[in-house]
Amino acid sequence: MKPYKKIGQIQVAEELVHFVENEALIGLDLDKEQFWANFENLIEDLSPINHQLLSKRVHLQEQINQWYQNNREFEAKAYQEFLTEIGYLEKRVADFQITTENVDEEIARQAGPQLVVPLDNARYAINAANARWGSLYDALYGTNVLDESEDTKITAQYNPLRGQKVVEYTKQFLDQVIPLEQGSHSEAKQYQITAGTLSITLENGQVTKLKDPEKFVGYAGEVDDPKTILVQNHQLHFEIKIDRHDEIGQLDQAGIKDIILESALTTIMDCEDSVAAVDTTDKVHIYRNWLGLMNGSLTSTFTKNGVQLLRQLNQDRHYKRGNGEEFSLSGRSLMFIRNVGHLMTSNLILDKVGQEVPEGIIDAVITSLIAKHSIIGLSELKNSKERSIYIVKPKMHGSEEVEFANRMFNMVEDMLEMERYTLKIGVMDEERRTSVNLINCIEKVKERIAFINTGFLDRTGDEIFTSMELGPVVPKAEMKQEKWLQAYERSNVKSGLKTGFQQRAQIGKGMWAMPDEMKAMLELKIDHPKSGANTAWVPSPTAATLHAIHYHQINVVDVQTNKREDNHSYLEEILTPPISEDRAWDKQTIQNELDNNVQGILGYVVRWVHHGVGCSKVPDIHNVGLMEDRATLRISSQHIANWLHHQICTEEQVIDTFYRMAKVVDEQNCNDKTYRVLVHNGERSNAFEAALELVLKGREQPNGYTEPILHRYRLKEKEEHLQKQSI
Repeated sequence: MKPYKKIGQIQVAEELVHFVENEALIGLDLDKEQFWANFENLIEDLSPINHQLLSKRVHLQEQINQWYQNNREFEAKAYQEFLTEIGYLEKRVADFQITTENVDEEIARQAGPQLVVPLDNARYAINAANARWGSLYDALYGTNVLDESEDTKITAQYNPLRGQKVVEYTKQFLDQVIPLEQGSHSEAKQYQITAGTLSITLENGQVTKLKDPEKFVGYAGEVDDPKTILVQNHQLHFEIKIDRHDEIGQLDQAGIKDIILESALTTIMDCEDSVAAVDTTDKVHIYRNWLGLMNGSLTSTFTKNGVQLLRQLNQDRHYKRGNGEEFSLSGRSLMFIRNVGHLMTSNLILDKVGQEVPEGIIDAVITSLIAKHSIIGLSELKNSKERSIYIVKPKMHGSEEVEFANRMFNMVEDMLEMERYTLKIGVMDEERRTSVNLINCIEKVKERIAFINTGFLDRTGDEIFTSMELGPVVPKAEMKQEKWLQAYERSNVKSGLKTGFQQRAQIGKGMWAMPDEMKAMLELKIDHPKSGANTAWVPSPTAATLHAIHYHQINVVDVQTNKREDNHSYLEEILTPPISEDRAWDKQTIQNELDNNVQGILGYVVRWVHHGVGCSKVPDIHNVGLMEDRATLRISSQHIANWLHHQICTEEQVIDTFYRMAKVVDEQNCNDKTYRVLVHNGERSNAFEAALELVLKGREQPNGYTEPILHRYRLKEKEEHLQKQSI
């Protein structure tokens, strides 16, 4: 165990003390002694409440389990009455509108993609922050969006025939979103600025302009020879890049070498589901990366194709308006920070009786302290122009827990000498008790809320756990067709619009989990802006650029205006458990479901426990790469636990499946020189033990969360590694 320093009545890991006092506090004009005294008071006030809230979760679930056992014939009305009686369903608050102020345009007025990235990886974090702008040419050329023939496939050298298909696609895009009064962008020979507006000369010599001239907002270069044309559609920008000497530009009669889309408007820098942070060293590393993002100093050096490369944060982008006035746009995505939820405790700090402190309390203080560097101007690369700090708070259950987060944020603002509501909150609607009480949850933070979203993954894990005692759930692939899920997605948008989110806060949708399947993403993910959501998660900068196309095709403001009249009550549908009516699955169907779930569990857990990787592209049983994190793990482990509990399968069958799938996962990772097999000569690795325990003890886990087991085995793995090094 690493050494601690006694500060007042608490004990703080020396590594954290050093980071706070020698890095995080520097330049903030906060007294060191007073900071720690305030921190101690905050811990003493909030830790008991945190514990009480977690106890209430357990008590409510015990009552729900008992009700299911006594009411095998599910009856919706009786179920709602029961949930109201025990306080799970809250009395709806009176109508209100959120009053959040000082929200940046990227959240309030622009609609576009959102990245989520593990903050423990500096390179990924920088790439995500820089994904505010992305090349449409590169995104189209390098993915499967375009149909491939033998002549147009991706080759080692640039394929001009494929490049031509990229250009054709892009010209059609331009015609769709910034059409000309006459002709097509494919006929354009020259773009120039005339009398303060954009004029386009066509190949027939005709000079035309945009149908909507106001979509032209700026340029860079000379008026008669611009290098960049900046346009805006649905509040979202993109650049037409012109260079007739460029390898690509010289092939285009107008000299266009690329289209740069404003892509990831916002990015969630994640301390939670996508990282494997289990001790002081892990957490301080994450905090240090966050500090580097907030003060602009974070860099990453790496080698690619034998060349050493440096990643650092992009500068802002500069333009002139048609009248010559200079202005700039941010070169970086607006960054949220996702703290951990209320569940886990951390040995970063021990309270006055030597108990670990809730990790969410520590995150709130330290990440806010760090973010203050940006809002007081210690970096020229500003994150929030409105001097706000955006904290996503996950895995909260009901309005009491949201109210607790609000109280915590108030105390953090006071101890860090910030104005009230500097800390904005993002409430993740991913637990059923929050879904059915979402408007009440929003009301508790109506002065600071900036974000709600739906998350299919964790929400499904919670749905399975909550309904565990009622019966076997449907196969995982059928879950998206279940009544509760469709209602949950619609109710979330309705709740946000009803409480005044339009043009003030984000309504978000979940992740596209197949980073290599960009063609399918372009076909399907347009449903998110169509649903009224003004942001949705994507797995990569390339995906952000492609998903941005959807927000040019769909005017989310118009969609939200139309959906504000939705008066449907979704409560009964949301509370309809995903229990299968047909339980007579054949043996092969059951085994296929087990194989799929177990392979995914092992493929993710082996990287988490053995390598400390919290989010990665993991090949599924069909070798299709899927983005996996703890939320996907929660579904798979709870699904098998449910089927095991209801005797759809046996424990012997589950264990046998784990051994067989371990060989599959080992084979899938055979080219990784650092990989360690799951089972060797009959000896089960820590990763194998953790994965198996997640299933066999899945019903015992708090709300089905995977963190307690993963943390325990990751710590065991690190301890064993240190012991081997010391021998």
